[in-house]
Amino acid sequence: MDKQKKAFDFWYAVNNTRIALMPSRHLETFGTTVLHYHLVSALMDTVNQTRVREGRIQANRPQIITPEAYSRTILEGFGDEARNYVDWLKEHETEVRILQYGYRLRKELYSEHLISEPAAAVAERVENEVRGRNDPLSAVVVGVDEPWDVCLVKLFWEVIRHSVGPNVRDLERRRMFDDAGGVPRAVRDDIERAFERAARDPSQIKALGGMLHRAGLFEEYQDRFFSLMRQRRG
Repeated sequence: MDKQKKAFDFWYAVNNTRIALMPSRHLETFGTTVLHYHLVSALMDTVNQTRVREGRIQANRPQIITPEAYSRTILEGFGDEARNYVDWLKEHETEVRILQYGYRLRKELYSEHLISEPAAAVAERVENEVRGRNDPLSAVVVGVDEPWDVCLVKLFWEVIRHSVGPNVRDLERRRMFDDAGGVPRAVRDDIERAFERAARDPSQIKALGGMLHRAGLFEEYQDRFFSLMRQRRG
């Protein structure tokens, strides 16, 4: 598939996605958040056939990161078109770049079923049902049947946009953006916790090395890292 076709696919999905019901609660600042989504889409080339997908998206706690780390976003379980959309968002939505959201955006197991009704009627009924549950972390999305994971990325990005303000204020109150040797203090804190985990559990050393490389700080910490490696061999 060439680049032009890929661009068409994700823009088609983005432009034909409507968030009928947004979660009323923002993403947690210091913990994980699980969003419950309902995605309604009409089947392509089939009249009055609608697919309803239901599942969960888990977001890890937002982390302050270095610019080098931002470009290494991972979407676990999502397809190429979703990755193309995230690449575009990273280039154009600069206001959210101070935080890492969904560094491992996980599309969990979901269910789906077909309904022999027009999508508009199904979407209205699903929205009313979900509103009646009063779940602050539920969402209803009306989108396309393929590539449908782009619709979920659009949902997640809108949730991020609504969460940035509260999350930043929470982090500022804890002075997590303070400079610590040229990088935010929160980055140093995360690295120190990773070193502690690796010292207790040698299987975590590889993850520690990956964190240092993603942050662009491996050279600064390499002596401690290799010392830990030598201890493991000893």
